[in-house]
Amino acid sequence: MGRHRNDPRGIGQMLAIAGAIVLFITLVILGGYFLYRSLPAGNPDSAVPESADTAAAQAGEVTTGTLYIEVVGESSDVLVRVPGGDVLTDAAMGRGEYVTFDESRPLSVTIGDPSAVELYVHGEPRDISGEEPGHTFTVEP
Repeated sequence: MGRHRNDPRGIGQMLAIAGAIVLFITLVILGGYFLYRSLPAGNPDSAVPESADTAAAQAGEVTTGTLYIEVVGESSDVLVRVPGGDVLTDAAMGRGEYVTFDESRPLSVTIGDPSAVELYVHGEPRDISGEEPGHTFTVEP
């Protein structure tokens, strides 16, 4: 008698292999699709990181309101709150991130790394790069 079997197990193995191949092809197609979607859409400026000079020029063009803080260094902790009241932001911000506030109330601001931020108060630049870490100041409306 022969040792060859002709039962559904052989067909099941073939279906499992075919299913694995279909799954692999589907994952490759989806990966390519999402990679394509993550690329910039024809805007050459969106793919190029900004230098500090370019960011400073753009910050001057942005409506800065009462307070504008942009991180131009590696990172900095930023805490902005209404004295004795609401915390408006308390975050570790990275390079290129910014916050802006247009408040009619005084603001208490604490900057973790003053040398890593550009700061505008009422549209005027304020240099705090020489201050100690954890520098705190108040912005009047």
